[in-house]
Amino acid sequence: MSDPTPLKLTPMLEQYLSIKAEHPDALLFFRMGDFYELFFEDAERAAGELQIALTSRNPNAEHPVPMCGVPYHACDSYLTQLLKKGIKVAICDQVEDPREAKGLVKRAVTRVLTPGTLIEDAGLEAKEHHYLAALFRDTQTDWGGLAWVDVSTGECTGIRIRGQMQLWSWISKLQPRELLLPDHQRPPIQAGDIASRITPLPQRGFFEFGQAKERVLKSQGVADLQVLDLENKPQLIQAFGALLAYLKQTQKRDPDHLQSLRIIHPGDFLLLDEVTLRNLEIFRRMDGGRGPGTLWHVLDQTRTPMGGRLLETRLQYPWKELRPIQDNQAVVAFFLHQEQLRGELNRLLAKTTDLERICTRISMNRTSPRDFVALLQGIRHLPEIENLLRNLPQTQLPDRQHPDAQHAELPTLLRDALGSWDNLPELTDLLGRALVDSPPLLITDGGIFRSGYHAELDTLLELVEHGRGKLQEILQREQEQTGLSKLKLGYNRVFGYYFELSRSQSGALPERFERRQSLVSSERFITGELKQLEDRLLGASDERKSLEYRLFQDLREIVDQYRPRVMRMADAVARLDVWLALAEAARKWSWSRPVITAELDITVTAGRHPVIEACQGTADYIPNDVTMDAQRRVLIITGPNMGGKSTVLRQTALICILAQIGSFVPAAKAELGLTDRIFTRVGASDNLSLGQSTFMVEMIETARILRQSTRSSLVILDEIGRGTSTYDGLALAWAVVEELVRQGQGGVRTLFATHYHELTSLEGRLAGVRNYNIAVKEWKGEIIFLRRLVPGPSDRSYGIEVAKLAGLPRGVIARAKEILEGLDAGKPNKVSPREKNRLRESLPGMAPAPAATVPGPESEILDQLRKLDPAHLSPMQALTLLQSWREQLESG
Repeated sequence: MSDPTPLKLTPMLEQYLSIKAEHPDALLFFRMGDFYELFFEDAERAAGELQIALTSRNPNAEHPVPMCGVPYHACDSYLTQLLKKGIKVAICDQVEDPREAKGLVKRAVTRVLTPGTLIEDAGLEAKEHHYLAALFRDTQTDWGGLAWVDVSTGECTGIRIRGQMQLWSWISKLQPRELLLPDHQRPPIQAGDIASRITPLPQRGFFEFGQAKERVLKSQGVADLQVLDLENKPQLIQAFGALLAYLKQTQKRDPDHLQSLRIIHPGDFLLLDEVTLRNLEIFRRMDGGRGPGTLWHVLDQTRTPMGGRLLETRLQYPWKELRPIQDNQAVVAFFLHQEQLRGELNRLLAKTTDLERICTRISMNRTSPRDFVALLQGIRHLPEIENLLRNLPQTQLPDRQHPDAQHAELPTLLRDALGSWDNLPELTDLLGRALVDSPPLLITDGGIFRSGYHAELDTLLELVEHGRGKLQEILQREQEQTGLSKLKLGYNRVFGYYFELSRSQSGALPERFERRQSLVSSERFITGELKQLEDRLLGASDERKSLEYRLFQDLREIVDQYRPRVMRMADAVARLDVWLALAEAARKWSWSRPVITAELDITVTAGRHPVIEACQGTADYIPNDVTMDAQRRVLIITGPNMGGKSTVLRQTALICILAQIGSFVPAAKAELGLTDRIFTRVGASDNLSLGQSTFMVEMIETARILRQSTRSSLVILDEIGRGTSTYDGLALAWAVVEELVRQGQGGVRTLFATHYHELTSLEGRLAGVRNYNIAVKEWKGEIIFLRRLVPGPSDRSYGIEVAKLAGLPRGVIARAKEILEGLDAGKPNKVSPREKNRLRESLPGMAPAPAATVPGPESEILDQLRKLDPAHLSPMQALTLLQSWREQLESG
């Protein structure tokens, strides 16, 4: 901030600067009356970011002070704009009543808003989590702790992992809005745009182990770390402790609204890293957009914000154990066959509000009267939901795929949910009695409570709302008692209420009338009764607002005591919402219930890609079968561009993910072995900001797959080695296949799409490798994509035909065909056999196989030689045959 010493500062500006000095990294919103004002550089920056007018204080002075402001009752939208840009804001409020202040009103920062600590709906997506995260890594042991919290719901989670890149991979997956990091640690270059969201904090005071441990124990309400599964996770304690300290610093209160810390154990879930989430377009399309084109959009039939966020969590952490998968499948199947029930429940859920975030705002005292009405709206339908579930007929339609599963009662998970169901009748009754249907936005406006809720408030309400009538009653009574029908009642701001009568009649008034003011033609009087009523009327409005404010705070404290019960019901409603959404998706897209096993085999009959099918419809979609077993562990898939290789790869992975969240799947039938991790290497992309070429990114992702995959993993490889020269790429692709076959005691389940037709020779040479291709049909010089996966290798890639479909000029297409014919004949630009053999011998996995087992020119020539009878061969025929063999060998 520029030096203000040339200015003659007012006491108010001195107060502003002293508070600003405590928050130099935040814009200071300084409450003045009905506005939040900003001054100096803060005003200039805010005016530019918010596109509001920049004015000045004392514009005619020698050094005018830059100034801008926003109305305090409409500041949320402005704050949201700043936070989305990563700008911190310190809210400075008046902390004493201006009417009671002696001199300058006391002000203090009541909270600091940061991108990760937002709790107001205006800045949040209803069905998305909004994470604040903290990372601490011990560089000596290479162990790190990552903790994250959704401040708007109180949900907090943590994980302890070894390895810097593994930690940052999780951060990339979570995409926190703000990341707390010790100021002595620097993010790796691979952190990318997350580096711009880092808030550096000193280790002392935030990450120091002793203080962090105390904060964690206090926050979680336990005396021993073992209760939290933290006894051997010091780095996670330090990360979570830093989160707690930061929340207390910014919110100016203890973060006692947080729920129990949930520890993620990677072995408990099907792991999907950020690369897999991106390549399979789970939450975002490849272009970064949300909505249509993502699996999330296909599945999201949820009616409540809590259900939407739970569905997001399920997709991030699918189960890896049979029991929870099968239990959730049973509930989805139950609702699938109960169409009328599903419709009625969805109607009620659509009226349910965001109980989690409303409770958080109430607990943190960041609430408005309308939050209480929204809470009432959210819980008042709980009894109806319970009645629908309890009063079901005891029979249901059988599951056609499991005809023996004739459920005569509710599924276990649904029965358990009903067993702990809580309609919150006391809270419903309290809120129904207390609040008007449409309360004001602000607490200070009054008009919050119903008549009959509080006796003193009723008296004040009667005065405020019916005071005019009481004045008229007094006037009418005085007119009758004095017999002066022309006696009038008036009011002005100087004298208040008064009686007025002409001078000629004023002498007839009784002594209780006290002269207040003499005019030219009339006299004004007051009486004790009128004065008393005036005092009550003038003070009633302020008293009412003050009393309502106190009653509101009392109500907030009472409602906050119900928070644990409300949060339990929010979770129950969210789970119900997800079950209904998965059942609705299964009905809408005609999905089937998969059989999940502990084996490794995968059998999908008539499988479809759920996202493509949703976008283009079911009529034109051609389903495919995929089988992976001991004899078909690695599938080499060849075929033309645009034929559908990538679709088959992705749909298989998506079917496995859907199955392991308990969903039905887009297939006529599916039997799936559990998967511990899904890896994807898809498409061509670079990361030039990190100095990584397309090929480097490809190799980094491939290296991660080879190092981390197990026999229970599913690997999706699409075009390995295309980012370098032909023989380098072919050699690497070949070696990768060999390594995947070698790993995991029988090979890692792999779908490998490639244009390297040489890889098809691995079938028969490597156990578990099988060739498949995407079929096409040639018709009158054109190609027809059949989009069917069939056994066997493809003979060519049809790249020129695809280029023709894309609209390349005819001349270019014709010339490309000429060049291709020449290359196929081994004429121009051919690689000599000696060079080809040298490359093969120098690269792993490329040594030629024995002639008897490797198809190609050598085996064909040997076959011809064995059948040859030299005695019946003329010299000219022998020379011709030798020349033919040589040309075959040179052409490859």
